[in-house]
Amino acid sequence: MIRILAGFVMLLIVVIGVSVGLALAETVNMRNQENFQEFSPALPTKILDRHGVLITEFSADEKRELVPLSFLPQHLINATLAREDPEFYRHRGFSIRGIARALYGQITGQNLGGGSTITQQVAGTLYTDRTEYSLRRKIWELWYAIQMERRYTKNEILEIYLNYMYMGPGVYGVEAASKYFFNHSAKDITLAESALLVIQLSSPAKYNPLDNPNVAMERQRAVLDKMIALGYATKEEADASFREYWDNYDYTRQSVAAYYHREDKAPWFSEYVRRELDGMMYGTMDYYRDGYTVLTSLDLAHQEAAEKYMAQGLEKANKVYNASRGNRFVYAERTFFPIVNLLSVFFDMGGIYGTAAARNEAQAMNRYTKTINPLVDMAAVFFDLDDLKTLTSKGFADLKDQADQNLVEGSLVCIENETGYITAIVGGSKYDAATNQLIRATQGRLMPGSSFKPLYYSAALDTRKFTPSTLIYDIPIVFHNEDGTPYIPLNFRGEWKGSVLFYDALAQSMNVPSLKVLDGIGFDVAINRAASLMGITDPDVIRRTFPRVYPMGLGIISVAPIQMARAFAVFANQGRAVTPLAIRVIEDRNGKVLIDNERAVRLAQQEKGKDIQIISPQNAYVMTSLLRKTVEAGTLRSGSGYGSKFVFKDENGEAFRIPAAGKTGTTQNWSDAWTVGFTPYYTTAIWFGFDRPGNSLGLDLTGATLAGPVWGDFMRDIHQGLAKKDFVRPVTGVVDVTVCARSGLIPTESCNEGTVTLSFLSGTQPDRYCDIHSTDTLFTGITGNRMSAGMFSGGATIDADNGLPSLPAGLFDDMSLFNEAAEEETDPDYGLDMPDYNPLLD
Repeated sequence: MIRILAGFVMLLIVVIGVSVGLALAETVNMRNQENFQEFSPALPTKILDRHGVLITEFSADEKRELVPLSFLPQHLINATLAREDPEFYRHRGFSIRGIARALYGQITGQNLGGGSTITQQVAGTLYTDRTEYSLRRKIWELWYAIQMERRYTKNEILEIYLNYMYMGPGVYGVEAASKYFFNHSAKDITLAESALLVIQLSSPAKYNPLDNPNVAMERQRAVLDKMIALGYATKEEADASFREYWDNYDYTRQSVAAYYHREDKAPWFSEYVRRELDGMMYGTMDYYRDGYTVLTSLDLAHQEAAEKYMAQGLEKANKVYNASRGNRFVYAERTFFPIVNLLSVFFDMGGIYGTAAARNEAQAMNRYTKTINPLVDMAAVFFDLDDLKTLTSKGFADLKDQADQNLVEGSLVCIENETGYITAIVGGSKYDAATNQLIRATQGRLMPGSSFKPLYYSAALDTRKFTPSTLIYDIPIVFHNEDGTPYIPLNFRGEWKGSVLFYDALAQSMNVPSLKVLDGIGFDVAINRAASLMGITDPDVIRRTFPRVYPMGLGIISVAPIQMARAFAVFANQGRAVTPLAIRVIEDRNGKVLIDNERAVRLAQQEKGKDIQIISPQNAYVMTSLLRKTVEAGTLRSGSGYGSKFVFKDENGEAFRIPAAGKTGTTQNWSDAWTVGFTPYYTTAIWFGFDRPGNSLGLDLTGATLAGPVWGDFMRDIHQGLAKKDFVRPVTGVVDVTVCARSGLIPTESCNEGTVTLSFLSGTQPDRYCDIHSTDTLFTGITGNRMSAGMFSGGATIDADNGLPSLPAGLFDDMSLFNEAAEEETDPDYGLDMPDYNPLLD
């Protein structure tokens, strides 16, 4: 018996020893998780603008913000102690009295509160499953509580508690909970709010003030009373704070998960960043839980201005479009329907006689979809009629389809020229996580219209076949594509200007002169320049983007606004490549840099060496000077407020002007309206149009009248407070010359139609005097062609009375001179763009 007893004792000692050893080993293994310095709960990723201001947060099921205990007001700490553990600073991790009270409550069936101290709650949450109600779980909870008390100070344990615990729908810790419930930081929490917050620790679902305000109010009052009893607050302070909170309480607010309740000051930009993060993150990196900080390029002041003016532009566009659309239907109904019906009767064409019936059917369907269908749908839900609900759902789908097709959308993107920072993005009318996520500013495949023209005008200057003062004829003409198909371009409103200068053809957005420029330099030169400016390098993408047909010269291609902004920013950046940048740096939760995206971009730019220069600084400056004419006297003159939107005052009250340049664009069916413009600081591209092809904005909504004013207002706001700055002029390679506004040549005393000063690439400036207004001018035809006496073999004089040429006898005996000149599109002597017929014979 003695041996058996001794053996049993030895076995018991071994079991106890092993158990204690395993428990101690488990405790040591958990040391890093207990260490608050290495504590890694799920944290949201913060998205910050370029000034460090919070834009939004990305989180999954846990929204948490870690704050030190010293950050929190004392009355919040006192409320926590009063509600959860008044003896916290006096016990050693557990309370015999608390355990006994909880045990007695379990035996008697009374709710006398839990027996766990704050330390036990932390230990149980970290290392056990607190949904398990068992003696085993309580023992492990007690064990870990004792170990935590041995290692950490009371304040460290309380700090973990206030940062880790679940406190509401998707929120963890007092900082996130305070922002969720009260819309401000825990640092600014009031006495009554503190009491309301701490009751969430015991039962967030039951005491949620958004779901159960009356229950929450009762428990909040109990906590305040206990704080008064413990000397943490006076009755007057508690009563005043309690009344103030409930007097201002919003009973209409709904309780939703914190993720959907999150504030997002720039939803379009945030979504763009989120998609960029998907491509940058690697391995197990999870931006919903790992607590990164993303430093971005956004300027929230720019974003606010962008959303404000785009909203105004969209409201105007839809209002004008819907009004004009209704007018067009009424006009068609009153004018054409009777004619069609009359013809159908006269020629016995019954197939089209039903025009009125079809019209009535369309009107009836429209009334059903908009008015009756919602009522039927409600009845289907109320009476649980599934088949009827299916039909009403189809009706709603048809209505949405019609609305989408007739909704004018828009987008804006702003880039800082020197850095490539994307400072603002508006992707559409209103961001919606469910239905409207297409970021048209970056994802749109849109036709840029005439705003595309400057890209190949730039190439034309480098060929030196064209200069800013080259004379071009704006007259009806037929172009033939490479496959032989004819193309006949039209100008806006079908107007023709006759002879125009290269710079004015761009400023006034003339189509025929522009296509003559394209024809003069060839598709290869134009496409290569456009692709380089837009940053498109893939040959397949280039081939798909730029079809080798003449409509390409009028912007009948598919590009994104950010590509257009990038191209124009090159002009403003002295010809150097501009890489749009949204994410600058990504840091981990401890502030360590994980990804330095901006540094990578700068290194890539440095590695390009001289290839960073897309175009020469001289070409960029001359193009900028040409595009300034669009703002000063062209299609952007009104949008810029006739220059007033770019006039500012310095700190001394002295007025100064920041120069601006740009181009409008309207596609030939008026379905897209663009403005792309820049200053020495920023480049902004704006588009309005339809997601689905087939609709027209109408003659009243163009790049100049719709996008232009929005561009001018936005650019005015974002330049407030900036210093005076001009476009950088190259030291060499550019000359300014004053030319005759009609001929583009050096003016004489006879030039009475004005002059204009233009910038030229050195060596391309005119070196001859005006031959339109000079005294030896012989003939100017109605087409705008000019011919001088030197062109006639027999000599000629000018009639002093009528200014017409007096032609000598026998002049027309030899027409070879005229025939040869007519065969050439460009007269080698005068550099004139000649029509394909002899004006004298005409």
